[in-house]
Amino acid sequence: MTIAVFVGSLLLAMAMGIPIAFSLLASGVALMWHLDLFDAQILTQNVIGGADSFPLLAVPFFMLAGEIMNVGGLSKRIVDFALALVGHVKGGLGYVTIMAGCLLSALSGSAVADAAALTALLLPMMVRAGHDKPRAAGLIAATGVIGPVIPPSIGLVIFGVAANVSISKLFLAAIVPGLLIGGALWITWAWLVRREKIVPPPRKSSAEIAAAFRNALWALMLPVIILVGLRMGVFTPTEAAVVAAVYALFVSTVIYREITWKDLYAIFVSAAKTSAIVMFLIAAAMVSAWLITVADLPSKIVGMLEPFMGNQMLLMIAIMVLVMVVGTAMDMTPTILILTPVLMPVVKAAGIDPVYFGVLFIINNSIGLVTPPVGTVLNVVAGVGKISMDDVTRGVVPFMLAEFAILFVMVAFPQLVIVPARWFGG
Repeated sequence: MTIAVFVGSLLLAMAMGIPIAFSLLASGVALMWHLDLFDAQILTQNVIGGADSFPLLAVPFFMLAGEIMNVGGLSKRIVDFALALVGHVKGGLGYVTIMAGCLLSALSGSAVADAAALTALLLPMMVRAGHDKPRAAGLIAATGVIGPVIPPSIGLVIFGVAANVSISKLFLAAIVPGLLIGGALWITWAWLVRREKIVPPPRKSSAEIAAAFRNALWALMLPVIILVGLRMGVFTPTEAAVVAAVYALFVSTVIYREITWKDLYAIFVSAAKTSAIVMFLIAAAMVSAWLITVADLPSKIVGMLEPFMGNQMLLMIAIMVLVMVVGTAMDMTPTILILTPVLMPVVKAAGIDPVYFGVLFIINNSIGLVTPPVGTVLNVVAGVGKISMDDVTRGVVPFMLAEFAILFVMVAFPQLVIVPARWFGG
């Protein structure tokens, strides 16, 4: 009955068109009434306490870094460098999209920001080159999924806080899985474009490639600084977010000079608005997280999953399928915040590595950003690229299936995640 009250009130509020943050508060209040625990003071304390977290400071700073990179020319120079490397091969613009997506993922950590930048920069070029527009848009949307996987990742930060798992370990463990997803997209694109009659542009000379590399060098240094700093223990993930924002601001204003001091106000306001939405979601979800603990819902879920507890692989498959279903109807952040306190006790009881689970959980939630009918990234690509949602959905299907295939390969072979994570983590 407790589970029914919580899920039912949440779904009812969402069906009524109430924003997800307020739906989470409504479900929390409904659960409080059901448990005879309603107290406005407790509600307020949990909302304030939910956002009062030092690790969560990484979220607004990574948001700010992403805004600065897109406006300040870092994203454009990374795309130009990828074009110089592989733009001349058949379907080269698709490979450019994947390469640029992986590099941008190591800068901003936001699927929406990466997808918007790639759509604005590359979709018109792909259409002019003769590529099918829905397929090109689908590739860009699927590439945006890498954003919350390759560190720095806002999704991993939120999961780390909600699950009390080391964010640094999550960052280092997600590097290889993110690259594997990029590899799956590369193979899928190569298979799809093999029959297209596209005339690629001429190969860039060594001098042009070197020039593109020099132009992009300052942008390419940022992920190196962040990952080396985390690996060597120079700074925490929260401090890494500050480093990313300050570095991006310095490069954009002093080196590339594409941002003037007058532009900063609009950039800071845009980042603040996006951060406020995410932080309010987190604060509202903490009410539900506290009530989930009080109502002992995890033990009930453990009971429901009891048949799978003896086999870690079957349990992971069951959890991944559950997250897949939820991801079709709910955005990434609320899914993380709602399911993490429910699933983590199950994962720990089964003896599954929390870092390994966290990486797969975030990958699954990231793919949920391109699964219809909600598909936040699909909406972004459709809006920026001026293409219908139906066309983007049709184009993304083969790439989405490739990403799910990689996810379940990592379920079947956990060492693909665990071994590199141990190597990077020392």
